[in-house]
Amino acid sequence: MRRRASDRIIESNEFIEQLSKFALENNKINADFYKIYNVKRGLRNENGTGVLVGLTKIGDVHGYIIDENEKVPVEGRLRYRGIAVSDIVANFQKEKRFGFEEVCFLLLFGHLPKEEELGLFKTLLDDNRRLPRGFTENMILKAPSPNIMNKLARSILACYSYDKNPEDKSIKNVLRQCIELIARVPTMVAYGHQAKLHYYENKSLCIHHPLPGLSTAETFLHLIRSDCKYTKSEADILDLLLVLHAEHGGGNNSTFTTHVVSSSDTDTYSVIAAAIGSLKGDLHGSANIKVIHMMRDIKKNIKDWNDEDEIAAYLEKILNRKAFDKKGLVYGMGHAVYTLSDPRARLLKEKSKLLAKEVGKEKEFALYKNIEKIFPVVFSRFKNTKVIISPNVDYYSGFVYELLNIPCDLYTPLFAIARIAGWSAHRMEEIVSGSKIIRPAYKNVMPKCEYIPIKKRKNL
Repeated sequence: MRRRASDRIIESNEFIEQLSKFALENNKINADFYKIYNVKRGLRNENGTGVLVGLTKIGDVHGYIIDENEKVPVEGRLRYRGIAVSDIVANFQKEKRFGFEEVCFLLLFGHLPKEEELGLFKTLLDDNRRLPRGFTENMILKAPSPNIMNKLARSILACYSYDKNPEDKSIKNVLRQCIELIARVPTMVAYGHQAKLHYYENKSLCIHHPLPGLSTAETFLHLIRSDCKYTKSEADILDLLLVLHAEHGGGNNSTFTTHVVSSSDTDTYSVIAAAIGSLKGDLHGSANIKVIHMMRDIKKNIKDWNDEDEIAAYLEKILNRKAFDKKGLVYGMGHAVYTLSDPRARLLKEKSKLLAKEVGKEKEFALYKNIEKIFPVVFSRFKNTKVIISPNVDYYSGFVYELLNIPCDLYTPLFAIARIAGWSAHRMEEIVSGSKIIRPAYKNVMPKCEYIPIKKRKNL
C-alpha cells in the first residue's frame, strides 16, 4: 500500500528537523579554543583593532591611536586618496556642484580631475547608463526578486554574458568594466525596484530611460519615481549620501571580499557580485534598514519622546534582549574603527536636521538626538565599561532616506551604487599590487575518528 503524500511530507519534515539538530550540534566550537590557539576572531585583535592584512592607497579610516599598547579614542577621520572627505564635500557644495562623479574619478585614478577630465568622465558615464539591448526584459523583468540586492547580484553576474571580453584582466579592460558598472548599477537597481513593485506589489510598471547630462543622484531619482520628478535639494542630499558611502578603506567586509575574490584571479563580475552578497548582510550594508525598523519600534513603545528616563529604560530593554528584535543590539550605534565620532554621521546629522525641518519632522529628529545622547550612558552602565559609543553612518543615513521618501528596500542598494566606486578601485589595486591568493589559516579542532562501515552505524 502506497503511503499518502501528507505522510511523506510529515516524515520529510521530521527528517529535516533531525538534520538541523545535527548541523547545529556538530558545528559548535568550544569558545575556549579561540584563546588557546590565539585565533583572531573576525580578524580582530584582543583590543578590538583590526588585524593588519594589507596595504592600500585608496581610503584611510582613522578612529583611534595606539599609545603604549592602549587604544586611545580620537575624533573620526575619513580620507579618499589622502584628502579629507569633509574638505571634498565642503568644496563641491560651496561651488554648488554634485560631487559623486568627482569622487569616483579620484578613487579610480588617484587625483582630483581637472575640469575637462571631469567633463569627459561624466560623458563616459552618460554613454553607459543604458543597459545592453534585451538586458532589462530578459535579466530583470523575467526574473523579478523580492530582494533588490539579490536581483542586483544576478544582474551583475549576467553582465558577463553581454561582455565581448569578460575574462581579460588587464587594467585597461577591468577599468572599462568598472566604469560600465558604476554607470549601469543605478539603472539595474531602479529597474529591479520597478520589477518588484509590479510583480510583488501589483503596482504599475514604470521603466524610464536614463537621460544624458544628469548626475548619478539625479539619474536615480528620475528612474525610481513614476513622474520622474525630484527637487534640487533632494538630489543634493542623495549626492552627499553617495559620496559618503563611496569608500571606507580595505578592511570593511565587502571591500575585503573584493580583495579576497580578486586575489583568486577571477573576473570582475564575479568579484563585484561577491561584494554585493557581503554588503547585503544586516551587520554591514543593511544596518540602516535595521535602524529604521528599530526607530519605528521605539516610537510605538515610548510615549514621551523627550522623556530621557523613559528612553533610557526602553534602550536597556533592547540591550537585555527583551524588546525590538531581541538580539541585544541598538543599531546605528558604535563602529569597528571610529570611537569618538564617525565623520560621515556628523555630516549627515547636519543635513538631516535641515531636511527634517523642511518636511516637518523636527520631532523625529529630536528623538534621534535624544537617543544619541542617552545611549552611551545606558551602554556604559549596562556593560560596566568605559568604551565610548557614538552613532555611525547608518544611524542617520536611513533617516535621511526616509525623509527623502525613498522606499526602505532601496537603502542597501543605494549603498551598493556608491560603493561600486570603492570596490572598483580596490579591485584594480589588488590586480596591480597583490601577488598572492589570500589564504588565511584555520586550526582544525576535531579529534581523529575511525571510519564505521554502513552496516555498523547506529540509527538516528
